[in-house]
Amino acid sequence: MGSINIRPHFQNRALLKHTHTQSLYAMNAGDGPLSYVQNSSYQRGIIDVAKPIIEQEIATKLDIKQIYSNNPNGFCTIADFGCSTGHNSFPVMQLITQAINRKLEYSSHKIPEFHVYFNDVVTNDFNTLFSSLPRDRLYSAAAVPGDFHGRLLPEHSLHFGYSAWSLQWLTEIPKVVADRDSPAWNKGEILYRGDIKEVCEAYLEQYSRDIESFLKSRAVEMVGGGLIAFLVPGVPEFWNPEIEYSFPSGLNLLGSCLIDMAKQGRLSKPKVDSFNLPFYFTTQQQLKAILERSHSFSIERMEILDNPGKYTLASANARAAFFRAGLERMLTNHFGSEIIDELFDLYTKKLIASPVFVNPDNDKSIVILVVLKRKID
Repeated sequence: MGSINIRPHFQNRALLKHTHTQSLYAMNAGDGPLSYVQNSSYQRGIIDVAKPIIEQEIATKLDIKQIYSNNPNGFCTIADFGCSTGHNSFPVMQLITQAINRKLEYSSHKIPEFHVYFNDVVTNDFNTLFSSLPRDRLYSAAAVPGDFHGRLLPEHSLHFGYSAWSLQWLTEIPKVVADRDSPAWNKGEILYRGDIKEVCEAYLEQYSRDIESFLKSRAVEMVGGGLIAFLVPGVPEFWNPEIEYSFPSGLNLLGSCLIDMAKQGRLSKPKVDSFNLPFYFTTQQQLKAILERSHSFSIERMEILDNPGKYTLASANARAAFFRAGLERMLTNHFGSEIIDELFDLYTKKLIASPVFVNPDNDKSIVILVVLKRKID
């Protein structure tokens, strides 16, 4: 059902300087053994937990009057910001369209045409996404390539927004962590560590700016009374790194493999020192403080979800493949493709040797579910 097209986007000029960095963010393409499609069960696990919550929020909070206000054609527009190749996006898009459909049926309104915009960076594998679209979908589909921290859609056109496993990405590495003369220089690490305050603060400041940019752009695009739901990977306020792990510790373990390879002469140490990952994994309190600064959205719901997807990474090989699917393009760009197999072989061995990482019950990473409502100006 529906059509497929690529539509132009409104990219914020202030963000164009990040185009090269953003282009590296795409997940591994295709559907082969190293692809994101085959290695995103961790992300998929949270969807079943989030589904009934999203349905409930649509049923009770979505302002259906706004779907028809100044909208003579009765379109209902939905967007997924950070869709990747669609494997995990399609079930949620179906859920959202069906939930809105039911709400409108109960209200005796005419059922509108549904349009879904699939957004990701310009190098995303949209071919795999569109060749995999469900035949029984209720919507027409369009690709909107570009950085979601800037404008992408026409003003006052979006009724429901969604984003999952995407808002941890930063538009750029904080400049001070790459500055040798800065107290926040992140020497020998590829991500922030909790015991280095200056580095953590630099990452949090960048994350705050990026979330605020995301919200400002959506505020222009969304209609008053519209909803946006997102699932944000994060960390709890307190956890014990001696016996537990989270997203940052898993990535820092990968960094230790790069250091080992540099010591063995397989990589140059300065090359490792100059590599930092563009991620920040927020706590619920940090994210709430950022969201509360927005004058355009009200927080309708915010809660921590436990992700059953972690049990799909019970083996070291599965966990290594999960990280490789998301990081390979960045690593290859910086270090070259010839070291990738060796790097992830070493990573797998370290995972196997660790009494902490071998048990999924020790994974204390969280997913923060947030539902925001666009205030009516």
